[in-house]
Amino acid sequence: MISSGGQLKCRKCGYIRKIESSDQMKVEKKRTENEITIVDDEDEDLKTMPTIQIKCPKCGNNLAIWWLRQLRAADESEVRFFRCTECDHTWRQYD
Repeated sequence: MISSGGQLKCRKCGYIRKIESSDQMKVEKKRTENEITIVDDEDEDLKTMPTIQIKCPKCGNNLAIWWLRQLRAADESEVRFFRCTECDHTWRQYD
């Protein structure tokens, strides 16, 4: 509930009541930039990424991890990257 003009109001349903002496105020902490976690796929443990059965052009292994990356303009399709689970060879596939 939020306070406004000596009253408490529910944001979802619109219920309104007067503030009483027993009510305690709690201030929401706003997120700062320092609290936001930035994920960088270069440093990430790649074993947690999705896998697909696709043949590696370098070693012939049939399992690779994959991810999508928007490299060009937003109106163009994303590029799919693959990394072999055996030899770590990385290649891309355009749609």
